[in-house]
Amino acid sequence: MVASTPADDARTETSEMSSSSTQRPSPRRDYKGFVAGVFSGIAKLTVGHPFDTIKVRLQTTNKGRFSGPLQCVSQTIRNEGFRGLYKGATPPLVGWMFMDSIMLGSLTVYRRLVAEHVFRASSWTPGAGHGAGFGFTALLDRTDTSSSSSSSSSSSSTPTYLPPLGHGIAGIFAGTTVSFIAAPVEHVKARLQIQYAANKSERLYSGPVDCLRKIYTHHGLRGIYHGLFATMVFRSMFFCWWGSYDMISRWMRQKTNMSAPAINFWAGGLSAQIFWLTSYPSDLVKQRVMTDPLGGSLGDGERRFPGWKNAAVAVYRESGWRGYWRGFLPCFLRAFPANAVALVAFEGVMRMLP
Repeated sequence: MVASTPADDARTETSEMSSSSTQRPSPRRDYKGFVAGVFSGIAKLTVGHPFDTIKVRLQTTNKGRFSGPLQCVSQTIRNEGFRGLYKGATPPLVGWMFMDSIMLGSLTVYRRLVAEHVFRASSWTPGAGHGAGFGFTALLDRTDTSSSSSSSSSSSSTPTYLPPLGHGIAGIFAGTTVSFIAAPVEHVKARLQIQYAANKSERLYSGPVDCLRKIYTHHGLRGIYHGLFATMVFRSMFFCWWGSYDMISRWMRQKTNMSAPAINFWAGGLSAQIFWLTSYPSDLVKQRVMTDPLGGSLGDGERRFPGWKNAAVAVYRESGWRGYWRGFLPCFLRAFPANAVALVAFEGVMRMLP
């Protein structure tokens, strides 16, 4: 017996995780993910940037400068004012609108492609279906060339919805895609965030445009994309984010009476925390790479890390395995509210768009 789809269950229909109807979604509606992603980026920046500033500062300084996140917050506000917490916010304000648009829009497309061509599933809505498991059995069933290609002979373990494994695979593709936009945005943001002087005249970069101009002048496009590989390593962990988002959404839909926006909020926040628990060390190494002096005629210091591996080894030599988790607390505290609000905005706009 084939697992039931959203069209088979009235309760599923009322708690769809996106605007997809109970019928098979049309590829022509792929545009919705890109539009809704813009609103997700705005929501995420508004809630999450102060946490991000503290995280980056703790990640890129030694133990002597800040004893912990609270001291970092107090020193930042005392020396630079509340606006100091939003230092470097202009690049992500513009960048995250594009980043979330590309990330969530491409994720929607990749979900559909993986569902259609890998799992032969009729639904790729997060949280759809009633089955259990991660999806490895379904993948083996679909790729077993000895099995019948007729839908009437499908295995009972093969879902008609995209399982968590499929959402995770789509997440890896989306993470790689958005890295080409995220790398320069996060590179500029990180360099602005570690400028501690309250007086602009004492800073190397007066703002994001000046930062881009100087880096490009002295190091070209390669300098702008400094840290691209580190960004790809970090964003490959979207596998954990979107796989767990699907699992949590499905569990909440089946086990609770919460509304769709409430499920989006809790599943979005919890899955984001799972993502950061699995990806934080790679993010810390990425920040070390991106804030490493570029050297040369830019005059920002001498370069320390020729590559990603050098930065990863340096962190371990400095502080052991604990060094990979420096600054984790503000990141973890930020993960839930910022991403929960962002996914509520995303899914809400998805439901509104025609």
